Amino acid sequence: MIIRKSPEQLARMRQSCRIAASVRDKVAGKVGPGVTTGELAEYAGELIREAGAESAFLGYRGYPGLICTSVNAEVVHGIPGPRRIAWGDIVSIDVGVRYDGYIGDTATTVMVGVSDSDVLKLVHVTEQALFAGIDKACAGAKLFDISHAIESTAVEAGFSVVREFVGHGIGRSMHEDPQIPNFGKAGQGPNLKTGMTFALEPMVNMGGSDVEIMPDGWTVLTKDRKPSAHFEHTVAVVEGAAEILTRSE
Repeated sequence: MIIRKSPEQLARMRQSCRIAASVRDKVAGKVGPGVTTGELAEYAGELIREAGAESAFLGYRGYPGLICTSVNAEVVHGIPGPRRIAWGDIVSIDVGVRYDGYIGDTATTVMVGVSDSDVLKLVHVTEQALFAGIDKACAGAKLFDISHAIESTAVEAGFSVVREFVGHGIGRSMHEDPQIPNFGKAGQGPNLKTGMTFALEPMVNMGGSDVEIMPDGWTVLTKDRKPSAHFEHTVAVVEGAAEILTRSE
């Protein structure tokens, strides 16, 4: 069942999402050569505590990090640690916070002095795919209209979308119904109604769509080890265009 939030519940979600967006942007601003992914996570933890919130990731199904940091061919769920970021890297910063009982979930991919035109295009198209999906998250549309818009944007640019990991409903729980694939046929799936809240998150690969999970049980890598980019917003279906709850202020 897809949970529809009341105006009061949406107001509480806006608070958690504002915190998540602020943490995402500030941590993204610290990404640079020589910085470790563990240092980024420590900084995120400080920001989350200062906001009176808590990480929605730490301990979730056993996940050991405060945020997810995924570099280059790492698609999602990279565990922060001693890895030092280098020139030419792309780094996904994925932040989830819980505040006043509700969760905000958001991600961005940061480019570190990237000059490779194919990588630049990958990151740009992945962000475009996210907003193409958001444009379809409106009352009266079908759920897979979102999926189709994301997939079409990526595939038409010559890239592939990850199929094993998907967007999702969100609210009091990190993962609520429905699952939202980044591929699908337009005009199918449940009707979208006001009050529904989703975490939309295209994961787009430069090469093939196949992925594998590393021995740590979390880090997802492209099977061909080509780069992958990841963007995510938490959105609410409202009257008219979707409301992006994790938009930068």
